[in-house]
Amino acid sequence: MISIYKTVSETGNSLQQLDSIEPGCWINMVSPSEQEVLLISKKTGVPIEFLNAALDEEESSRIDSEDNNLLFIVDIPFTEMEENSLTYDTYPLGIIHTQKEIITVCLKNSKLLNDFIEGNIRSFFTFKRSRFILQILYRVSSYFLLSLRQIEKKSLMIQKKLHSSVSNKVLMQLLSLQNSLVYFSTSLKANEITLEKMLKLEIMQKYEEDKDILEDVIIEIKQAIEMTGIYANILNATMEASANVISNNLNLVMKLLASVTIVMSIPNIYSGLFGMNVTGLPWSDAANGHGFAIVLSMTLITVIATIIILNKRDMF
Repeated sequence: MISIYKTVSETGNSLQQLDSIEPGCWINMVSPSEQEVLLISKKTGVPIEFLNAALDEEESSRIDSEDNNLLFIVDIPFTEMEENSLTYDTYPLGIIHTQKEIITVCLKNSKLLNDFIEGNIRSFFTFKRSRFILQILYRVSSYFLLSLRQIEKKSLMIQKKLHSSVSNKVLMQLLSLQNSLVYFSTSLKANEITLEKMLKLEIMQKYEEDKDILEDVIIEIKQAIEMTGIYANILNATMEASANVISNNLNLVMKLLASVTIVMSIPNIYSGLFGMNVTGLPWSDAANGHGFAIVLSMTLITVIATIIILNKRDMF
């Protein structure tokens, strides 16, 4: 899908959708087809490789240039629903700076870019290409921080559930959050390297204010990296604690079963001994009517004594 926009107001608060490409416009491409890629490449002179770069899920963050066209690829966060639970992942976003236009390419429709389309960003001008790129990058860092805060809240909720029960569903949710943090950490570190390279580009040296904004973005990215490390350590500790709880619960169950087995084996021993078809056993004389009661009493006394001993040893 291709959408073309252009700022038509000097205040930067009015964005108009166009039917054709004009100088100073913004071309937003979401999961474009091969025909759409060829069309934009032909009309803007941007290499097809630049347009296709962000369509590869495994594409890493980087900067490339060719024929006055600058390609910036950064990883951006995405949230998806999976088994009635939010999962977090990252996808590459391609930003192409041409002599007349700005082109963004992404596999999925991003809320990050929709903020610009819906007018949630003030002082936004499509014809101020370098400033527009910086504003996108700032939103990228903001969305990473927002996603990390959501992960923190979700992990706290899961930790509360662990106090009551340790289920496979809860553990899988923890594992999903751990995987999300791994993706975030890898993407943020790659973005940081790309942003630091941007500081050396000529287009970022024209205006001191642009350079300051880029430095602020790098600071935000560094903060996100630090938060990712902290949350990852917390989740690792939680997973280890959960494993210890599961192991301890298993030990308690095994200890209880062992104690119950010992107690239940005592009546079997007595019944086996006095149930033998031999003569000469105590109280085997049929004239003595109290033989069964005596054997039963001995069994109960032995069972009670065993339970008391095992209880003192914390086996129950």
